[in-house]
Amino acid sequence: MQAMRRPFATHATQHVRWTCSPDGRVATLMLDRPDRKNPLTFESYRELRDLFRALPDASDVRTVVLTGAGENFSSGGDVFEIIEPLTRMTMPDLLAFTRLTGDVVKAMRRCPQQIIAAVDGVCVGAGAILAMASDLRLATPAARTAFLFAKVGLAGADMGACGILPRIIGQGRAAELLYTARTMSADEGAAWGFWNRVVPRDALLEEATALARALADGPAFAHAMTKQMLDREWAMSVDDLIDAEAQAQAICMATEDFRIAFEAFASKQAPAFRGK
Repeated sequence: MQAMRRPFATHATQHVRWTCSPDGRVATLMLDRPDRKNPLTFESYRELRDLFRALPDASDVRTVVLTGAGENFSSGGDVFEIIEPLTRMTMPDLLAFTRLTGDVVKAMRRCPQQIIAAVDGVCVGAGAILAMASDLRLATPAARTAFLFAKVGLAGADMGACGILPRIIGQGRAAELLYTARTMSADEGAAWGFWNRVVPRDALLEEATALARALADGPAFAHAMTKQMLDREWAMSVDDLIDAEAQAQAICMATEDFRIAFEAFASKQAPAFRGK
């Protein structure tokens, strides 16, 4: 299977901006329409889905920083390029669209790389979902987050919000945000645990990248296992999840990284993990 993997450092994108660190381990995925507060379109949804679906085959990328160009993260679905066309679609086409958007979240959760959302300014609608679906979230004091679906006559049940958001901030808080579609401030989001931390605007990308680098230089296989188990164990009984973790940890104990860590500890050196 190793022979099927390929480097993603030079992966070409059309509707989002994709760049990588010199060693390819840390990627930055930027929503890049700052003049419109980085809205999503049919094309960018497809590109995001296809990119995250392909990342399991990456031989280089270990972490992804997801951010927005300018001083905003994302204003969600573009009003004229998505919302207006949806009002004219038939049910089969509407279902195809909602499945497409859901597939973006599925692909984000299934790819082994940790995704770190770096959020400034507007983070609403589908933009809030992308932040929610990330593994870790950093924000600036200017971050304004809202799950706006009720304001356009839609359910808060969008792209996994009714299942994932309560896991992060709790059922009651999630219900309030989804029913009222009100804006959550950065301080409130930090207090509720939505944001891992709030940092100054001029330090946002630097701190997100530093966090991504620290994870990328760690035991990549083990981190991928942690991500998988965090996602799966919500649907397991305590007995089942303990058994599943026993198997997961035994697999990690058979990796080269586990041996490297022991040898580094024994020689009082820092381990140089290889992700194997």
